[in-house]
Amino acid sequence: MLTPGKKPKLGFKISALVDGKTLETTFAKLIAEGPTVVSVWMRNHTSSCDKQSVALAKHEKAILKAGYRLIGISRDSCGSHAKYAAKHGLNYTLVADPDDLFSQALDAIIEKSMYGKKYQGPARAAYVFDATGKLTSVIAKVDAAEHGRQVLDVLKNA
Repeated sequence: MLTPGKKPKLGFKISALVDGKTLETTFAKLIAEGPTVVSVWMRNHTSSCDKQSVALAKHEKAILKAGYRLIGISRDSCGSHAKYAAKHGLNYTLVADPDDLFSQALDAIIEKSMYGKKYQGPARAAYVFDATGKLTSVIAKVDAAEHGRQVLDVLKNA
């Protein structure tokens, strides 16, 4: 996993659900709008991922007040993200990353196991970027139900 102080290469193209509309851009342009927290989960509509995204939503106003934008990213499409956001009341930007390009750029692809089957996937983590795109903090061990509080604790020390 990339360590804080580095500026990852984020020029790859992505689709993002921003204010209910799909936007085609690069990840670098998306985070160039200011300090940003990016939270990574595997899939929408799964127990831990739902807890993680909803925990962020509960603390979104405080995160914005601290001067940071909030982005959630998973393998799901923007169409799936739109339904997911409506179901869970999510107002923050959701990025579709079916090929795990963001996690690859942060060297955060890990081996996972489900029902005895091993596979590669993005680490459940959160990343804090400054306005220049430099990585300033990493939450490598996400507590899904307390994720919003985890993010705020990191931002207090940023």
